[in-house]
Amino acid sequence: MKIRLNEDVETVKIIQEGLKAKDGYCPCRVGKRPEFKCMCQEFRNQIADPEFEGLCHCKLYYKEK
Repeated sequence: MKIRLNEDVETVKIIQEGLKAKDGYCPCRVGKRPEFKCMCQEFRNQIADPEFEGLCHCKLYYKEK
């Protein structure tokens, strides 16, 4: 298993700017809840799933099997 940034450099740049503006909380979600802090709880759950391969909710990270 490997976690890497999205290969789309522009997407990564936009998401990282959004994270900075929201103090590390997912810019794709409304509000600042603990489960929205990057890496969000949704993606941590997906990382724990050995069958999951793909992008996180905001498309910043990609999990490879």
